[in-house]
Amino acid sequence: FNRTIAIVVSIKLVVFVLFGFYNRWWRYVSTKDMWGAARGVAVACLVADVTVYFASPVHDLRLPRSIAAMDLLLTLAFVAGSRLLARSLIERPGSGGLVARGKEVIVIGAGDAGQLIVKEMQRSRRLGYTPIGLIDDDPRKKNLRLHGVRVLGTTDELPHILRDNKPDELLIAMPSAAGEARQRVVDAARTARVPLKTLPGLHELIADDDNLASQLRPIEVEDVLGREPVDVDLDAIASYLADETVLVTGAGGSIGSELCRQIARAGAARLILVDNSEPALFGIERELVGERGFPASIPVLGDVQNRTKMRQVFDRYRPGVVFHTAAYKHVPLMEANPLESVRNNVLGTKIVADTAVEFGARRFVLISTDKALNPRAIYGQCKAICEWIVESYGARDDISTRFVAVRFGNVLNSAGSVVPIFRRQIERGGPVTVTHPEMTRFFMTIPEAAALVVQAGSIGGRGEIFVLDMGEAVSILELARNMIRLSGREPEREIAIEFVGTRPGEKLHEELWGEAEEVAETTHPKISRARRPSIEAAWLEDELLVLEHLVDEGETLELVSRLAAMLREPRRAEAPVLEDTLH
Repeated sequence: FNRTIAIVVSIKLVVFVLFGFYNRWWRYVSTKDMWGAARGVAVACLVADVTVYFASPVHDLRLPRSIAAMDLLLTLAFVAGSRLLARSLIERPGSGGLVARGKEVIVIGAGDAGQLIVKEMQRSRRLGYTPIGLIDDDPRKKNLRLHGVRVLGTTDELPHILRDNKPDELLIAMPSAAGEARQRVVDAARTARVPLKTLPGLHELIADDDNLASQLRPIEVEDVLGREPVDVDLDAIASYLADETVLVTGAGGSIGSELCRQIARAGAARLILVDNSEPALFGIERELVGERGFPASIPVLGDVQNRTKMRQVFDRYRPGVVFHTAAYKHVPLMEANPLESVRNNVLGTKIVADTAVEFGARRFVLISTDKALNPRAIYGQCKAICEWIVESYGARDDISTRFVAVRFGNVLNSAGSVVPIFRRQIERGGPVTVTHPEMTRFFMTIPEAAALVVQAGSIGGRGEIFVLDMGEAVSILELARNMIRLSGREPEREIAIEFVGTRPGEKLHEELWGEAEEVAETTHPKISRARRPSIEAAWLEDELLVLEHLVDEGETLELVSRLAAMLREPRRAEAPVLEDTLH
């Protein structure tokens, strides 16, 4: 008998080791792990029972089939039960477990993210949270329990729920929620005077980080202005970025750095990071290599105005796709420095475009702006000419590189933009300075803009201009008021708002479409095509030579006059580009 026991135990231990039973951290056991355990138990019992049946350690006694069945059931119960017991002991409440540990919280969202947050709070005492309820907009979930925590109702019932069950804090666990849904929660929390935190949006969530609780942060204006999550066609993106060498100019900037993150995620073979700012370049390269596990990031400290440097970079790495984001962008600064605006934004774009063509890049994607339409400012005029360069090069039959431009409005929280300026003013106690009470701007988040830029690059283009869906224009005054309220204070009572007048070159309202442009759909619902007669290539080439000469000679007044004349009477071909293919 003892010999039989020894044989069975030895066989099962060997099989369990082979199936990795002792390689798992059973505190975090999953359904997949338990199915693996069941398979291991079945194999172990089968091998052990067959061995005992044929070896017959007990003389003249065959193994009854009922014993084999009982062995399987008991072993499975023991393996599963021992692990369940271990997990229960690890995750059990401490003494006085009926009393909440730390802050009592209500979690908004009973989906995957919500259940993970609740689970993490219950498992980890150091977080200092005790979930006392859940809120979800699916009425069918009401009164259901998730890890023992009841779903109290929907967000429409939140004000009433907060009166009856006022928590220490609210946590939004809806990474894919639209800004409107988050705004309802923010309003209810402010009325009830309950502190609020949130998980970041889908694009901001750290990949492969199971500890969602560590990513909770205070709610910011981007969260309530954000719109529906962008539906990115990953197959289309992968078809032109996967295993490709991609070059990004301005890689350390707000849009450039986010483009780098998303391109790395799309499976590019190499990513060439070009920037003239050493700290910005160092920061994005370290993030990609150290935090995001993308070692094929090659930082190049260089200026797009330097044709020799650009040719060296393209010659060495031979990029197949180029995203040109490098640009000076601050409108008042460009008004004060028109020579540098043209040198960097216009001539720099031409240098990168020429080099991309010379070294056989397949695609060239320019980042443009809504300020390129009917521009009053030097910055807008320069970006309008950049669009012309794309149109002109894309229409040439002797160029195989596919040129496209992507036009959109302001991005929230970019360096030097209105959101960080308002945030610093609020932190100092005000006043918050608004240029004009009727000023409006189009906004989207940086991840959303970058995702749509990458998507637009996958759509066919021969000098085409793509325009991103920016939603409704946002009042800058309302933006300031929202940010003050999110800081926990009241606008104009605790934080003053001052009107300082429009700055040089600014317009009260920006546009996304020109009067002579036709709006055409594309394969993506949030990307439209602007159709217009293409620019006359020979005329543009001559004008660019004149601009280059004026910049080299330092003729500021003549340069400004020439820019205005070019924008006033551009020479265009007779018919717009009508290509509408997907490549």
